[in-house]
Amino acid sequence: MECCGDSAKICTFVTDNRDEHINRQTLVMAKEKKVYVCDYCGQESLRWVGRCPSCQQWNTMKEMTLREEKAPSGAVKAALKAAGRAGVQQAQPVPVAEIHADEEPRMDMGDRELNRVLGGGLVPGSLVLLGGEPGIGKSTLVLQTVLRLKGRRVLYVSGEESARQLKLRADRLMPSSSSQQGECGGSDLLVLTETSLEQIFVQIEQTQPSLVVIDSIQTIQTETVDSSPGSLTQIRECAASLLKYAKCGGASILLIGHINKEGTLAGPKVLEHIVDTVLQFEGDQHYMYRILRSIKNRFGSTSELGIYEMRHDGLRQVANPSELLLTDNREGLSGVAIACTVEGVRPFMIETQALVSTAAYGTAQRSTTGFDGRRLNMLLAVLEKRVGFKLASKDVFLNIAGGLRVTDPAIDLGVIAAVLSSNVDTPIDVDTCVAGEVGLSGEIRPVSRIEQRIAEAQKLGFRRMLLPAHNMNGIDPRHFDIELVRTDRINVAYIIRLLGEIDLTKIRNIVFRPELYQKMRASQVMTPLPAILYRNEPMTEVMRKFDTTNASVLPVVDINNVLQGYITRTRLYRTYRKVVADFSTE
Repeated sequence: MECCGDSAKICTFVTDNRDEHINRQTLVMAKEKKVYVCDYCGQESLRWVGRCPSCQQWNTMKEMTLREEKAPSGAVKAALKAAGRAGVQQAQPVPVAEIHADEEPRMDMGDRELNRVLGGGLVPGSLVLLGGEPGIGKSTLVLQTVLRLKGRRVLYVSGEESARQLKLRADRLMPSSSSQQGECGGSDLLVLTETSLEQIFVQIEQTQPSLVVIDSIQTIQTETVDSSPGSLTQIRECAASLLKYAKCGGASILLIGHINKEGTLAGPKVLEHIVDTVLQFEGDQHYMYRILRSIKNRFGSTSELGIYEMRHDGLRQVANPSELLLTDNREGLSGVAIACTVEGVRPFMIETQALVSTAAYGTAQRSTTGFDGRRLNMLLAVLEKRVGFKLASKDVFLNIAGGLRVTDPAIDLGVIAAVLSSNVDTPIDVDTCVAGEVGLSGEIRPVSRIEQRIAEAQKLGFRRMLLPAHNMNGIDPRHFDIELVRTDRINVAYIIRLLGEIDLTKIRNIVFRPELYQKMRASQVMTPLPAILYRNEPMTEVMRKFDTTNASVLPVVDINNVLQGYITRTRLYRTYRKVVADFSTE
């Protein structure tokens, strides 16, 4: 019985330990919580759903495991330690009047285009996210920028390339970086190839840099999260820890991020909400131009634009994009119109190309590159309804030259001009440019920053510019060395002044030769319009236009640019002689 008693005690002891082990496991599992998080907007749900109830996106709910942690995680502790805030008490509410908001000087990045997009430079302690397609030049832009920083210690953390690969790229971008002193163009650049966030904060604490570059955020992982690098949980936790370091008095941080197949930044949508600035580096790999846009900026405008040219030695800043985006040999080419657009406060001229041809199939095609296809359909409907051009059975192809994508509505007039020119196969005068937004009723609506657009056209040597009539109010044309033409509606008068008119003297030899009817085109007998007469214009101005242009016939329009008729030089002189004769008789 003692043996049995001992056995019973032993069995009881084992059972108690087993129960204690099960209770511990149950306690640990109770601290873990599985939720489904939308990787587009960050909405959380306790169960999986096919469509996110917040952003209405399909198949975006991903499973995540959340752990309840009362103490700060290891990554947050490392971030506070690197920023010199370890052991600091929790923040307390402070009256807004007692907060010192002295404006700190921004960090000059040594790049005019980048400084413009950032709003004047990099704000100390800010978190910036740079995204773009693979191979577009994100790492090249960042590396060549930090190489040229003077008097700044920069820590470049790479999780994708080795130190030797970065050295080879640095030598290509700036040959002076191969000096034995270790200084690249005056900057103290340190390279770290590491993917552990905790180890990165250890090196940040030792080096105390002014700027930290993370290339890329998808390759960094923290030990506090049991998931692979690039997952939603890893990206969110790493970004939150880096934000904690930057806002606690640490250095500015520049993150490089990937994009997904939809063209948006990879990772949870909350990543874009965490950072202060989101920059998008875009462009076509088949073109040499790259565009840097600001999608979000807490310290500046989001309407600024930076333009770069990709070369063998890196990215070159484009100070005057108009001269590079315009074709020199466009004279005599139909379907080409020059429009003036504004990105932020920066005006430049773009070349709008259109091709209108008979539809080869039953349904006409509408293809656009660099322009909104739905807006093109609207403009074609305006042409067909208000002007009478039948384009429903014709293919229309539109292209913005240079690989740019323009959203400024002021190029509507340029799109219509290019389509009309291609439809009648008549070139537009190379010295003419346009700017204006087109409404559904055919009216030409005013655009912003009109004086800057006029100055840009004048600087590039254009002699005539078609503008909305409303924009002409308050503008003195005598201050500009360019002819400003008022236009307020898409009608016959607009087409005549844009493309020209048919000279009757050129068709005298064709009228009685039917075999030439199918060989000749309207563009071969059309001539550019030298001038336009207004109905209420004084006769002194009418005589001056006839004398300066030496034209035999000039059209007359009213204040709304509606064609009223024509005045011939012969009839003008005949009327003048009659007036002189009547005056002599009296």
